Amino acid sequence: MAVPDSKSPEPTPRPDPPAPPPPPASSAPAPAPAPVPAPPPAAKARPTPAARPQNGDLSTDQLLARPPGGPTEGWQAVVYQVSGGRLRPPPGAAERARQELRARISAPVAGCQRIAVVALKGGVGKTTTTACMGAVFAEHRGDRVVAVDANPDPGTLGYRIRRDTARTAKDLLANVDKLERYADVRAYASQTDLRLEVIASEADPSRDEAFGEEDYRELAAVLERFYSLVLTDCGPGLLHSAMRAILPTTDQLVVVAAPSLDGARSASLTLDWLERHGYGRLAGSSVVVINAVRERGLVDVGKLSEHFARRCRAVVRVPYDRHLETGAEIVLDELAPATQRAYVQLAAAVADGFPKAPASGPA
Repeated sequence: MAVPDSKSPEPTPRPDPPAPPPPPASSAPAPAPAPVPAPPPAAKARPTPAARPQNGDLSTDQLLARPPGGPTEGWQAVVYQVSGGRLRPPPGAAERARQELRARISAPVAGCQRIAVVALKGGVGKTTTTACMGAVFAEHRGDRVVAVDANPDPGTLGYRIRRDTARTAKDLLANVDKLERYADVRAYASQTDLRLEVIASEADPSRDEAFGEEDYRELAAVLERFYSLVLTDCGPGLLHSAMRAILPTTDQLVVVAAPSLDGARSASLTLDWLERHGYGRLAGSSVVVINAVRERGLVDVGKLSEHFARRCRAVVRVPYDRHLETGAEIVLDELAPATQRAYVQLAAAVADGFPKAPASGPA
């Protein structure tokens, strides 16, 4: 039985359509068709450049062999320096503690803070405390710090620094109407290497008038316009005329005590007097300095610290230091390391009592 072919038959080809007749001849040639403009070439999409930091070629990491910010003490600093900054161990506990103290000292303040250094009796280190604490503040802060000698008698604050002017607080007050700018006030102050400015008192014991209440009030009004911190080295005692202007305008007190029975009792009596005369807030927020503590003294300084810790905000012990005993110009670098640390701790304790500056931000 025959099997039919599965392929479909091929279609029969159709004849081509006849060509159209040629157009009739004309005397004028036919116009050429208008050229069609070619479409513009498509613009090539440019790659979006990667965002580069402004002045990227001048970044700290690229230019400095060892970028800042690494540890500065201990074995961590050695590793950081030897590796050229490629290895950056976190700072040790001692360095972190010092960084925390510096941060407390340099905290911004609102307006002007007035700190008075007082003692019921002389010779306990009140002027030394003022000069050293002021030097620490000036070293660690970026604003202006001034210490003023408000002793009613010839004071010694001017003797503890290297003076670059012989002018005194009395000279400043004699020209108070001419003080319009910071430079005008600066002409009456001596500045130490650490930027602490000091306005000394009159050193002539034969002067007719003591530095009194109205003098301090007028001087403080000038200094508060140009300085963030004003430290006042008060005369011994609490009853002289200038104290009537100092205490009502003071934000904080630093009470200096000697590490002896009579020195501690005098400091305790100072707090008693303040509480009885309406300055309980100042007494409770004060910082007590037990000054010139010897390693093997006969007085139990630990018990003294416990006594004052119950009555004030903080207690700081400052060890005995031969450099301070001379009574000459004070150079912080000449102090023993333990003494330097004590004054840094004192400045931090005082700074803890500053009101916090308002946080800056968009209005």
